[in-house]
Amino acid sequence: MISQISSPNAPDAVGPYSQAIRAGNLLFVSGQLPIVPATGQFCSDDAVAQARQCLENIAAIAHQAGTALTNTVKTTVLLTDLSEFAMVNEVYAGFFSAPYPARASYEVKALPKGAKVEIEAVIAIPER
Repeated sequence: MISQISSPNAPDAVGPYSQAIRAGNLLFVSGQLPIVPATGQFCSDDAVAQARQCLENIAAIAHQAGTALTNTVKTTVLLTDLSEFAMVNEVYAGFFSAPYPARASYEVKALPKGAKVEIEAVIAIPER
């Protein structure tokens, strides 16, 4: 059984998709843009600040689903400029600890709304 997860502390989807879908004990979080939920605007034009906001959005969705970033299994990081990877990686490391989630990172030509960073995640939901 699957169910939609939506947090008021994360931005609304910018298209026909859900913030996240729970399937069993896994939460599949859609790619999060660096949108501040309260304003609907990007937090900054800076890739580091954008990565931080993306991860804060993911954390809010995880919390809504009854889990946390500490249970993250896999992430995908999309960047429009891979030369910013090291700086983004420093911010990313501040949100996770060992054992770190599996991860893939890609440079892409463009992201929705002109973002520099987008991050998606798969997070385990502990049994209660």
